[in-house]
Amino acid sequence: MKRIAATAAILLLANCVVPEGRAERILSGAGYTEIDLGGYAMFSCSEDDTLKRSFKAKGPTGQPVEGAVCCGIAVKNCTIRTD
Repeated sequence: MKRIAATAAILLLANCVVPEGRAERILSGAGYTEIDLGGYAMFSCSEDDTLKRSFKAKGPTGQPVEGAVCCGIAVKNCTIRTD
């Protein structure tokens, strides 16, 4: 039973990640380069954000940054949050 619950939790989190193509379009459109996408960014976004993905990249100024792309499902647009 514990395995079923763990598998369900993993599948649920996997569906809450911003798709790679969308995250890359958002970041590159904002001037980020050398984008390296990570996985689910659990604590990096607002509670209003449903989809979350971590990243490392060079920011618009050329400095390395880490952060998350955070998106809502229906009404809220995506935002970029940096650490």
